[in-house]
Amino acid sequence: MHKPNMREARNRHKQEVLYLDCDNSIKTDKFVGKKYFLKTYGCQMNVHDSEQIRAYLESFGLIETEVLEEANVIVLNTCAIRENAHDKVFGYLGRCKHLKKAKKDVIVALGGCMSQEENVVKLVEEKYPYVDIVFGTHNIHDLPRLLIENTGKQNIEVYSVEGNVYENTPYKRDSKITAWVNIMYGCDKFCTYCIVPYTRGKQRSRRSSEIIKEVKSLVEEGYQEVTLLGQNVNAYGKDLPDEMSFAKLLEQVSLTNIPRIRFVTSHPWDFTDEMIDVIAKYSNIMPYIHLPIQSGSNRILKLMGRRYTKEKYQELFNKIKSKIPNATITTDIIVGFPDETEEDFNETLDIVNYCKFDGAYTFIYSPREGTPAATMPDNTSLEEKENRLQRLNKLVNNYSLKSNQKYYHQTVKVLVTGVSEKDSSKVVGYSEEMKLVNIEAPLNTIGKIIDVYITDCKSFSLDGKIKEQ
Repeated sequence: MHKPNMREARNRHKQEVLYLDCDNSIKTDKFVGKKYFLKTYGCQMNVHDSEQIRAYLESFGLIETEVLEEANVIVLNTCAIRENAHDKVFGYLGRCKHLKKAKKDVIVALGGCMSQEENVVKLVEEKYPYVDIVFGTHNIHDLPRLLIENTGKQNIEVYSVEGNVYENTPYKRDSKITAWVNIMYGCDKFCTYCIVPYTRGKQRSRRSSEIIKEVKSLVEEGYQEVTLLGQNVNAYGKDLPDEMSFAKLLEQVSLTNIPRIRFVTSHPWDFTDEMIDVIAKYSNIMPYIHLPIQSGSNRILKLMGRRYTKEKYQELFNKIKSKIPNATITTDIIVGFPDETEEDFNETLDIVNYCKFDGAYTFIYSPREGTPAATMPDNTSLEEKENRLQRLNKLVNNYSLKSNQKYYHQTVKVLVTGVSEKDSSKVVGYSEEMKLVNIEAPLNTIGKIIDVYITDCKSFSLDGKIKEQ
């Protein structure tokens, strides 16, 4: 048994990371024809991890079900970013308890970022003995073995040290059109509010040769878009002295001729002029950049450990807009960080008014046990934080609508990804600028990039019709 220890996180950097091939030879027939239920919480990285988990489960002959009560194997892939994510998971575990009583042979496995937290592992041991397997973000590749070895006695295997990078990992991808491609794991930034370096570990970049090989394979399979994925994607390669920069990796991915390339998430500290030049140069690198600001107050940014000032962010923003005029820029903003004053919050409103972001993900600060910010004094009431969030969202949504209105009666190129959830008579997709578009077009356009004439603009989406040729 290996239990997570957050105190070790900052002392891991001297450990050698090995690059190994994933062992995909583990097989068993004990699950053939049985069903599994997989629930995913959290970010794009968790979604991509679930694609790996799904591949392992189906390699055993398990069949996916969306009905919890039908499942013989239940896997919860969890998130640790905010407190409400924890509450949802523990609530779901309550449902699993009742199912375990009715079906003695069902296996319940808890994975993901929550499993990397010391307090969560301890709580599961004490109060959730019916959870059969606990595994972490560092040893997803061990899930097949853990399932085979399951004896009905709780087995916790969560590595406190992140370990190695595994290549040739199987994935059962959610889409045949767009694909996530991990280029790195973990993060070295240690922002004071963020638990990711503790749950995902230190930064470990994949070899560029393996990334390019994966993208080329996706091109051969007919994929139209890849999203390069990392907790701090533009810091790629900084942990490997013989590896290329993220800008050069972007260029190499572009040369595979994949029709569309995106990347998330960027840190302003690591966003270079070379990156901007590469994005501007290659037409298959989409002009969409997610660039978290988190706060407009330099005092709060310093408390957050963000390593840049409001002025430096504005300078970077202006460089991007100057060289990529059609770029859409979205952001993340935290409201109510410890000791945030009304003056600090007004500076956040100022940066929103300055940048006029195309969209923003906004959150009330959620303290995470084990992070420095969790020990900082907090003198702002929840009522005031909620009031600030409402004011911020009103401003953000206003600029989001104005951004979308620029496309009214314009023609945009949209990659159609499926049937619209809001109107089954329409299809849906994303423009190059990452605008969600509901389209009057036939089903045979799914998987294609088409010209769409925009007929209506809302705060969070566009409506359009296929343009007559």
